[in-house]
Amino acid sequence: MRHTLPIAPQFYVTAPQPCPYLPGQSERKLFTALTGEGARALNDTLSKQGFRRSQNVLYRPACSECAACLSARIRVADFEPSRSQRRNIKRNQHLHREATSPWATDEQFTLFRRYLDSRHADGGMADMDIFEFAAMIEETPVRSRVIEYTEKPANPGEKRRGSGRHLSAVCLTDVLDDGLSLVYSFYDPDRIKDGLGTYMILDHIALARQVGLPYVYLGYWVPGSAKMAYKAKFSGLEVYRDGDWHNLGDPEDYGRQPHPLSVRPITEQVAAISLPPAPPARGPRHR
Repeated sequence: MRHTLPIAPQFYVTAPQPCPYLPGQSERKLFTALTGEGARALNDTLSKQGFRRSQNVLYRPACSECAACLSARIRVADFEPSRSQRRNIKRNQHLHREATSPWATDEQFTLFRRYLDSRHADGGMADMDIFEFAAMIEETPVRSRVIEYTEKPANPGEKRRGSGRHLSAVCLTDVLDDGLSLVYSFYDPDRIKDGLGTYMILDHIALARQVGLPYVYLGYWVPGSAKMAYKAKFSGLEVYRDGDWHNLGDPEDYGRQPHPLSVRPITEQVAAISLPPAPPARGPRHR
């Protein structure tokens, strides 16, 4: 007897854990596996509904008593850089961008460890080793790129990966059917004043504009979280709430929404998810 996987994705919920963004809150995630021939279509479809990818899993916050986390994306056509963002672009214009296949390197991991030890020493990824890092980069069933930002060689004749190359920042990026999704980024902690995190977002906006993609997905914006405040500084930002995308408006108008009645039950959340059309069934193989 031949056994086949279910056509429709199965959704699950994680056990509650302390929230990394809002003190005193707990978090749960609604998630599903991202595998098989329909992985790319599922990633495209669920990303439009507030989901994010981590390796071969798609997830979305589904906290029982809080709805603060809002998926955020920038409308490329409506983005206008602020004065400080224009200064950021000018300050980092010497960096060279190179998009490569999702393959982890020792150079990336060294920068990643320095970034974590300096910026997120007590975070959930603080104990990641090189094998876990490689899995984060390489285990992708969708169209992904590693975008590296390096110092331009002093001598134009130098090989790009030869002497004089200095890796300053890295972003793991998914290429969706309607945009670029920044899955995870890190940068040289000694260059904190250069705003490399902001620069990578600005450069992704420029890259999306070049290739005709309308959105840049930034992950979650959390009102009240200082870690996420920078995302609200980008014009053209919209957030996913109540089943649709809305202009951000004034960030001060958003509360944490801690009341349990403000959160729909998990069964209702799953029932409201739109799925991509099932791939055509393959005919029987003849011997």
